[in-house]
Amino acid sequence: MATPDFIRTLRASAGHQLLWLPGVTAIVFDDEGRVLLNRRSDTRKWSVVGGIPEPGEQPTACAVREVYEETAVHCVAERVVLVQALEPVTYGNGDICQFMDITIRCRATGGEARVNDDESLDVGWFDIDALPELDEFGLFRIKQALSDAPTWFDPTASG
Repeated sequence: MATPDFIRTLRASAGHQLLWLPGVTAIVFDDEGRVLLNRRSDTRKWSVVGGIPEPGEQPTACAVREVYEETAVHCVAERVVLVQALEPVTYGNGDICQFMDITIRCRATGGEARVNDDESLDVGWFDIDALPELDEFGLFRIKQALSDAPTWFDPTASG
């Protein structure tokens, strides 16, 4: 994930200390019910699309922007799926961040899925029953986006 300029500015005075930041995840479905995924250039793993809102940017606008920037797919936000504080992450350079993730279900409206920036190695649509290997974060969010029922995720619960 490319570091936004405003975070670089914060880091100039904050150093590596923990930054509490907003994050947005977009779970995008097409008319065939497939989900849009990208293979990230930093981890080389398949993932749901997401990013950090710019200061003052609304979460839904961030979701739509990130989807287009990373995949060239146009979409509209449909609803909030989940809001969750994630565990802190320590990056290779020593920076520590903790994200308040807002997951938004989106519907594709146009464009052709392709790598559209340097954050992705590959982009594609996947049938729900034929997903590539994803982490628990992505799988849970996709499952939640498919359901209209409220679901709570407790990262401290086992099993």
